[in-house]
Amino acid sequence: MFNSHLKHFLHCISLFFVIYFIESISGALWREDEYMFDPFEKYGTVGTVVLYLLRLFTLLTLPQVLFNFAGLVLYNAFPDKVQLKGSPLLAPFICIRIVTRGDFPDLVKTNVARNINTCTDAGLENFLIEVVTDKALGLSKQGCVREIVVPSSYSTKTGALFKARALQYCLEDSINKDLGDTDWIVHLDEETLLTENSVRGILNFVMDGKHQFGQGLITYANEDVVNWLTTLADSFRVADDMGKLRLQFKLFNKPLFSWKGSYVVTQVGAEKKVSFDNGLDGSVAEDCFFAMKAFQQGYTFNFIEGEMWEKSPFTLWDFVQQRKRWLQGILLVVHSRCISLRYKILLAISCYSWVTLPFSTSNVVLAVICPIPCPQVFDLVCAFIGAVNMYMYIFGVLKSFSFYRFGRIRFLLCICGALSTIPFNILIENVAVIWGVIGKKHKFYIVNKDIRPPITV
Repeated sequence: MFNSHLKHFLHCISLFFVIYFIESISGALWREDEYMFDPFEKYGTVGTVVLYLLRLFTLLTLPQVLFNFAGLVLYNAFPDKVQLKGSPLLAPFICIRIVTRGDFPDLVKTNVARNINTCTDAGLENFLIEVVTDKALGLSKQGCVREIVVPSSYSTKTGALFKARALQYCLEDSINKDLGDTDWIVHLDEETLLTENSVRGILNFVMDGKHQFGQGLITYANEDVVNWLTTLADSFRVADDMGKLRLQFKLFNKPLFSWKGSYVVTQVGAEKKVSFDNGLDGSVAEDCFFAMKAFQQGYTFNFIEGEMWEKSPFTLWDFVQQRKRWLQGILLVVHSRCISLRYKILLAISCYSWVTLPFSTSNVVLAVICPIPCPQVFDLVCAFIGAVNMYMYIFGVLKSFSFYRFGRIRFLLCICGALSTIPFNILIENVAVIWGVIGKKHKFYIVNKDIRPPITV
């Protein structure tokens, strides 16, 4: 059996091989002079300028690609089981806060029960599971479970909506009275499942106490896979967590590219000072706005070892809607005057690499029918971007699917399947971008992930 260091070494070799392979077959390494002509003479001034601008849009994704590359190489991509660095009895109080609209009560009840079992198995004792909902769920009144129903009459000072409104309600003095400023909150979505590894990672993070905010890895291919297409497409997000997210938190301790809305660990006092009361612009991607605001206020972040489990969207419709909301929410954050440009510059570049995706995608066709001469370094960079993004799908499968559970043949089929979803993912992202740019911005679509696995006690 390979140990974690050998796995990481083989992963790095595979990444470098994929980069070399793509650089070679793309012709970036071995240049030919077949396209050495005057483009202005062939396409005219306007046509040439447009073609070069379309090529340059590809470079907008370079910063996040470099972060993903460095994160996947510099840190062990296959760490061992998380070991506790202290006794759980000495850990501060932890509130596990789950926010839901209340449309799927059975899902919430099942996951609450499973998360209680996981916390107990991991040795966590000083904790509370808090479910914040717009509709009463009728949760059993156990000592470690609290249900908070957000009144329909409640409104924040700035008019925050959706999940941000519910999260801000929990910070009101009359509701938050049981939590002190030195206590901790673990924010989960209604479908998120803890693992013993993540609980131990959270305990290590809060007992360390050096940083006010933290986040870790989420995987999507655990237990029953509902939709193979969306799950394989989400393998990219797994690699993004282990690359870009981990590097920005471990090396810089800053949310340079923002963070996700689940598996969020915050210290109560810091969360109250940052707050979720950020108006309409901070309500669609409340997680992104919160991270940028905390960054601006000088708080620090760290990566938490140990993974949590979620499910990818069950339908293509939900998949598109999810991506559309993310794009719209991040655009609102990027354009918000409440956050200085110096704190969101990398987020803005990343966001506009997404917004201009239809233009970047057009280069696949235009490079064939309207070739233009480019410096070799430009071709090398573009091939590098494509190679790293392609490898991230492969790596996401390696992290998400168990070789021993699926067997050699099915495991290889999963890798091939992830690579084959790349055109699908590009198509979906293009649809989401066009729809998101022209559609109404202040909407919050709820993805249905109501699946009820059996409870194991």
